[in-house]
Amino acid sequence: MSVHDAEPRPQGSTGFAARPDYRVDIHARRNVVRATLDGVLLAETTASLLVDEQDHGLVFYFPRADVVVELTPAGDGGSRCPFKGEATYWRFDGDGEQPLCWSYEEPWEQVARIRGFVAFYQDTVTVSVGQAHPAVSGR
Repeated sequence: MSVHDAEPRPQGSTGFAARPDYRVDIHARRNVVRATLDGVLLAETTASLLVDEQDHGLVFYFPRADVVVELTPAGDGGSRCPFKGEATYWRFDGDGEQPLCWSYEEPWEQVARIRGFVAFYQDTVTVSVGQAHPAVSGR
């Protein structure tokens, strides 16, 4: 069964059942956020989601529509996050053999906002944050 064919999971099967106090905070951001690899633009958006997950670093998720390279599945494997669901890994032609980003095609209900978004590995891809427009000034 692939991630795309998975039936909806009962809420109790998530990690939140065992740890209801676990935090996965999702914040919409309007800053210009870019992902590049060796100077090649992979994605650029003003509609990112900043995911602040307990026990993890901050991760920007990009709307799939704002990814400018054609993503293809990176092998048959995936992984399961008890707090987000089944991850699918992605690569693009010319990026090497390792996946550069991941998505949750059917995320758990608690983090449903990340459906349709991808996140890039920040140890491989450069993710930069620019200014929001219009910028807000306290002056």
